[in-house]
Amino acid sequence: MTPLTGKHIDRRTLLRGAGTAIAIPFLDAMLPAFGAPKSAKQARRVGVVYVPNGIVMKDWLPGKTGTDFAFTRILKPIEKFREDIVVVSGLSNHAAQKAKGGGHAKASGSFLSCAQPKYTAGADVRAGVTFDQVLARQFAADTRVPSLQIGCEDARMIGNCDTGSSCAYTNTLSWKDEETPLAVEVNPRSVFERLFGTVDPSLDPETRARRALYKKSILDLTRETTKSLVSTLGAQDKRKMDEYLTSIREVEARIAKAESDPEIPLGEKPSGIPFQYIEYVKLMFDLQVVAFQADISRVSTMMLGREGSVRTYPEIGVPDPHHPLTHHRGHPDFIEKVTKINTFHVELFSYFLERLKATQDGDGTLLDHSTILYGAALSDGNQHSNHNLPLIVAGHAGNQRGGMHVAAKPMTPAANLFVNMMNRAGVTAEKFGDSTGILDLSV
Repeated sequence: MTPLTGKHIDRRTLLRGAGTAIAIPFLDAMLPAFGAPKSAKQARRVGVVYVPNGIVMKDWLPGKTGTDFAFTRILKPIEKFREDIVVVSGLSNHAAQKAKGGGHAKASGSFLSCAQPKYTAGADVRAGVTFDQVLARQFAADTRVPSLQIGCEDARMIGNCDTGSSCAYTNTLSWKDEETPLAVEVNPRSVFERLFGTVDPSLDPETRARRALYKKSILDLTRETTKSLVSTLGAQDKRKMDEYLTSIREVEARIAKAESDPEIPLGEKPSGIPFQYIEYVKLMFDLQVVAFQADISRVSTMMLGREGSVRTYPEIGVPDPHHPLTHHRGHPDFIEKVTKINTFHVELFSYFLERLKATQDGDGTLLDHSTILYGAALSDGNQHSNHNLPLIVAGHAGNQRGGMHVAAKPMTPAANLFVNMMNRAGVTAEKFGDSTGILDLSV
């Protein structure tokens, strides 16, 4: 334990060196001697993990509600997290149902706002502020990065991406306001630099100089301040710092490997993106864990693929493009391949949950203090259905218990769930979007 000297480390302490700054995780030494309990100011995090093109619902939806439900084929990879999750069914996105435009664009374009997107392929896009950005504004004063928008696929924001609907609707989830979609970042190096980048404003436009600087580990650049801080810590805090700094170094090493990977065909992918999709997704999840752990950011959205994605998955025996498969018209071979993709995505999500649950955070873990939404803006991709959305809520922020399948009354607005999530994050809200109340996840 930290000696009771009457001194404590400020929560916003940064390890600085050569134009970089590393935030540090929550430590016992951040509490004054004889101070308030750790839980008094415990930060809460909110994340969204999005999968495109809908889900094969017969292999997703549990047959029973309440606590005595069996995990279906698609959900099986997260069965070990039973007590950490709530499966939610019955919710609808009425805004997407009412809107004009491509079925994929209006689904993802309204998913987190529950507001109808304007039907346009031009620059005059319009939708609604998303609930993650309402939270980001609330947390902005306490975090270095208000929110992360991350993707694992092409993220262009202009042009026609779905039957006359703008790519801004299919390629991002977060909207700062009604007219400002927030582009997703698809390059792990860029995300890393945003989290731990230069603190010298004069260096911002000097991209080449910054890239050269990052050839040397940021941990090496901050070695002296790190050594000075660690020398003042107790055994438990030293262990926390070692785990945190090890995570950063591992992420750095994986990004550097991707940048020099000889397997990547010249010009095929931007620098820093792993060639293997599974490694790419895991790296992006790890960046979010580090951001949450150090309280650099408390809000993130991540798209495992853009809506309408035509990614292929040869690593699981599906060399066919994803989107066309979802328009299966009842063909059993196509349905089987989509089910494999859906299951693979849940396997990847399981990795994120595992990392959150294994990372200490104050008096619990990151999963204890987080609310993570996983799911899609479409249920049946073959019909572009916006009803009975496939959703999971993970984490225990706000003392939420897991181990349940909660079936809302059919046609309940999805916005009711977002109001619940906002309150669990500590932001009091009674209404959002087209909500009609707060979804009860205690039944």
